[in-house]
Amino acid sequence: MTNLPEPSGGPSAPDMRAGDADREQAAQVLRDAAGDGRLTLAELDERLDAVYAAKTYGELAPLTRDLPAPGTSAPAAPLTGADWRPVRGAPSWRIGIGIMSGFNRTGVWNVPRKFSAFAFWGGGKIDLREARFDEGTVTIRALAIMGGFEIIVPDDITVHVKGLGIMGGFDQRASGPGVPGSPTVVVKGLAFWGGVGVKRRKRRGAKKRREELGQGEAG
Repeated sequence: MTNLPEPSGGPSAPDMRAGDADREQAAQVLRDAAGDGRLTLAELDERLDAVYAAKTYGELAPLTRDLPAPGTSAPAAPLTGADWRPVRGAPSWRIGIGIMSGFNRTGVWNVPRKFSAFAFWGGGKIDLREARFDEGTVTIRALAIMGGFEIIVPDDITVHVKGLGIMGGFDQRASGPGVPGSPTVVVKGLAFWGGVGVKRRKRRGAKKRREELGQGEAG
């Protein structure tokens, strides 16, 4: 699915030349997405450059494929009551470092596609129970050397733990599926004389949301 008109040859004609109107339509989709907080300014500039350089529908289509079409609303929140969509203005971090110290990534924050964590004689806490996700799959790379990480994931998302422990531990018991449509969190890395603990916990406020959903169904 794209936000572009079908070329006259149909969807099987990605090599058909795109016109100025097609490029402007794609550019407007990108500007709307940036206004909604779906793209950063850097991403907007990068994609706009690609749009105006595109010569065919096949080059245009990937630039808007992950964005809603104009006039449509964002995907509805899942039936669990959880909302994983990014929050405009919420903090976002791509890295966490604990060297003889510690760091915390908790509360409402937008998790990027890739997050890197490093600990040496230190540690960190990565709590995803109130987090929002920039993409459907995010990867956390954790390297703990004589240190450790506590990673807390809500029990309704999909988790894959693939790390390795050498004279240390990399807990993989949290791996498992989430509810349909949930994000996927992949935890990779290495624990050397250290540990990485991944735990599933109920989402903060989950009980209240279940009560609200129950009342709505009763009404």
